[in-house]
Amino acid sequence: MENVLVTGGAGFIGSRFVKRLLASDDIARVTVLDALTYAGHRSNLGAAMLSDRLNLVVGNILDENLVDDLVAAHTAIVHLAAESHVDRSFLQGGHFLSTNVLGTHILLDAARRWDITKFVHVSTDEVYGPLLSGSASEDAPLRPTVPYASSKAASDLVALSFSRTYGVPVCITRSSNNFGPAQHPEKIIPAFITALLKGERVDLHGDGGHVRNWLWVEDNCQGLELVLRHGMPGEIYNIGGGTDLTNKQLTDLILGQLGADWDQVRHVEDRPSNDRRYSMTWDKIAGLGYSPIQDFEEGLAKTVCWYRDHPDRWAPQLRNPTAPVAAIKLDTASGE
Repeated sequence: MENVLVTGGAGFIGSRFVKRLLASDDIARVTVLDALTYAGHRSNLGAAMLSDRLNLVVGNILDENLVDDLVAAHTAIVHLAAESHVDRSFLQGGHFLSTNVLGTHILLDAARRWDITKFVHVSTDEVYGPLLSGSASEDAPLRPTVPYASSKAASDLVALSFSRTYGVPVCITRSSNNFGPAQHPEKIIPAFITALLKGERVDLHGDGGHVRNWLWVEDNCQGLELVLRHGMPGEIYNIGGGTDLTNKQLTDLILGQLGADWDQVRHVEDRPSNDRRYSMTWDKIAGLGYSPIQDFEEGLAKTVCWYRDHPDRWAPQLRNPTAPVAAIKLDTASGE
């Protein structure tokens, strides 16, 4: 029976992963460590908050004493806590470095002291940088361009150094763009959906030809659990979805789901360092049994329905996008 510490477990991806762990009989206890900033809140955990196997600790991964006490009581760590929004990293690069690099180091150092059996460090395909052709395998060079991706690449290297120097059983996952219900509306899919639901126009950067791979959040969690249970220490695992789209293609699909047309799209200047294309292979994790399940358009329809049905969840985030939202009412009925 495992006791698993999940950092960032009240966030969009982390909360789904926590629910997945709690559905497993061999997981004795799950502890969530989350600072409950603007991107993480109790309502994401939903009915899981009622479980006597879940403990939510409100705190920061930069708190060395708190981290040490928590790691001492657990056998495995899944580290999702991070600053993750590219646009914010342009203005708050130091904050991203502090949380993503120093915070990861603090967790790894505690894992070294307390002989953790598995440390899953969750990263991103953006560390590989843009690829105009081909796809990055796990041994591809890291060529991040924006401050967010650079901070994640640095944290990946720190994690690997603890594996090679101290023998900490680290596995790294690098996933593509996640999507699904209850994602913070700063991300492109919920940003476009919520704007269109409000009757507003959406901004498409540049020519809309930037390519991203889309990964249903539950499929990502499937991959994370496989790596937690079966990943080889010291290895990196890419986790991809089944759909590559340009932002223009994505916009067209969102418009179609909401019965809107291109008159509601405003073409704006491209943002700085907007990488043209991300692409990676994920043969290695397929060897652990991973395969994405969710069809993209069906997942997009589910996502649109959630935002249409839950304006009480996302409207406050639009009014004050950087404020903590821990006070939003817990939705135990929906389980979201």
